[in-house]
Amino acid sequence: MMRQLTAADGHTFDCWFEAAQGTRRGGLVILQEIFGVTDQLKGVAARYAKLGYEVAIPALFDRKEKGAVIPFDQATRGRDLMLAIDTDDCIADAAAAVDALKENGGKVAVMGFCWGGGLAVRAAQKLDIAGGISFYGTRLKQFLDCPLKAPMQGHFGTTDDHTPPDLLEEVKAYLPDFEMYMYEAGHAFANDARSSYVEEAADLTHQRTGAFLAKVLG
Repeated sequence: MMRQLTAADGHTFDCWFEAAQGTRRGGLVILQEIFGVTDQLKGVAARYAKLGYEVAIPALFDRKEKGAVIPFDQATRGRDLMLAIDTDDCIADAAAAVDALKENGGKVAVMGFCWGGGLAVRAAQKLDIAGGISFYGTRLKQFLDCPLKAPMQGHFGTTDDHTPPDLLEEVKAYLPDFEMYMYEAGHAFANDARSSYVEEAADLTHQRTGAFLAKVLG
């Protein structure tokens, strides 16, 4: 269900919540790609809710365009919206979602895809969370300015031009505790609504993510 949250700076935004199934094991914030709070991302939320995690997906685009959901074939529009939003504002919105989940008890982790995958790294540097997961996070170089405060796991495609090998080596050198896995795939390989989807890689990624969440959240 969609609820409204308020960030520390007073900004009010939509946030999708997926209730945990069975015994609640903790909270998980999912940070969006450059397409908004899509039905595909809600499906990811449902997947992790089945594992016992209450999930929140803050609508980061609400900073510039309320309720914006961009079709997957209009990436340029999504990219333009992304570039118009300050990273610190995104982290403020993520923090509000983290706090909302903490109200129900337990620890909280932050997961992100693409743009959100980079923001998940920032969340693990700045927020009081139990762990972060980055699915093919972008714009990583800008986050090489402070250490991680929480365990971090990342999943990257070997042919993803957003994260060439030299960049990932630089990230690993600066953030040595960043646990990274590589897959024979390109960008967005875990998005089952796009042609870039690689089922075998995506399944393994979710298995590893589930194990990581069990470790940091319980």
